[in-house]
Amino acid sequence: MMRSTLGVIGLQWGDEGKGKIVHRLSRDFSYVVRFNGGNNAGHTIVQNGQSFVFHILPSGILHPSVIGIIGDGTVIDPSILWNEIQEANRLTDSVQNRLFISENAHVIFPWHIEMDIILEKQRSCKIGTTKRGIGPVYGDKIYRTGIRMRSMLQPVTFLKELKEAISEKEAFLNQISQEPVHFDAKKIIDDYMFYAEKLHPMIKDTGSVLREALRKEKSILLEGAQGTLLDINYGSYPYVTSSPTTIGGATTGAGIPPSSIHDVLGIVKAYVTRVGEGPFPTEQKNELGEKLAQEGHEFGATTGRPRRCGWLDLPALQYAIDINGITSLALMKLDVLDSFSEIAICTEYKNGFSPAFTETELIYQTFPGWNQPTRHCKTWSELPPKAQNYIQFIEDAIHCPINIISVGPGEKETILK
Repeated sequence: MMRSTLGVIGLQWGDEGKGKIVHRLSRDFSYVVRFNGGNNAGHTIVQNGQSFVFHILPSGILHPSVIGIIGDGTVIDPSILWNEIQEANRLTDSVQNRLFISENAHVIFPWHIEMDIILEKQRSCKIGTTKRGIGPVYGDKIYRTGIRMRSMLQPVTFLKELKEAISEKEAFLNQISQEPVHFDAKKIIDDYMFYAEKLHPMIKDTGSVLREALRKEKSILLEGAQGTLLDINYGSYPYVTSSPTTIGGATTGAGIPPSSIHDVLGIVKAYVTRVGEGPFPTEQKNELGEKLAQEGHEFGATTGRPRRCGWLDLPALQYAIDINGITSLALMKLDVLDSFSEIAICTEYKNGFSPAFTETELIYQTFPGWNQPTRHCKTWSELPPKAQNYIQFIEDAIHCPINIISVGPGEKETILK
């Protein structure tokens, strides 16, 4: 995979296990780029027995040889980012010497978080946001009223923008909130001027950095956050995130041309989970769903919220594969199914698949479980025959090779098929 550009994209509603795969693959790349979202995402990796949850840092940054990029399409809470840098420094060489932050990325402020909370509370139909201010900051970006990281490079200008924004946002929020809203202007200014000083050396024209890397034939890994079914354009709208999560978002979020992306690796669980509200046709609101959650430790890495669980949905998976131009798959958390006596896969929506997920009548095919552990398996041949049959059926149905199979959270608990 050297000297190429690889996109790593989630194909479900997020939480597919992208962090583990990005961490494993990224040691072979020069650059790892987080191209969308903010600290509403959580990528968990396990290194030397220690778990680390990434919220905004690229998951490959723990490898000392990797240069990390936080791209143009992201939104950044400086306090979260700075704290995460300090945490990562405990596990690897100085992160800030290998991290570039896009000057075009928009900044999350306390008013974005407050607005997120107010709007979610007032919705008659809850979306289930993480209340991290992600939607409102992307809203400011579209309204062209946002403040970008580039402002932190000019303290006088940044201070002026901060003062104006605090006054304007406080007045606006008091118009839409049922309770009084007041911001501690001095604290906000002191905090953000502090982060501006700390992050200043890392703020760059990252698109230019990456395009120069392409000219020099350096290898780039593009790390997506959330999953295709949460994409603002192609997901289960309105129960989606606020950014493009597909490979198309990688080009605009990183600042590189589409023609530079050579392969797209899709990440998919051996079953399906979803956090928050929204349609979920294969959800199991029963003991099977509870067992999937228990065996898979299905709690959100960012919010700690329990994940809804259900069987694998092949029509939705095919849709995600087609949109992203997926060239190969990584099948995650196969080991979670080890103790199931019977496993089901949705093979068809009776009235045709729609990304609105309005169809509720599904056709399933069932498979006998293998009822034995797989976490010790290192090769394809070591997998139980019934597990091989399950994987082969998926591969044949979606006409896309499954080249990576994860049988545990550790990096070594991975089979290259």
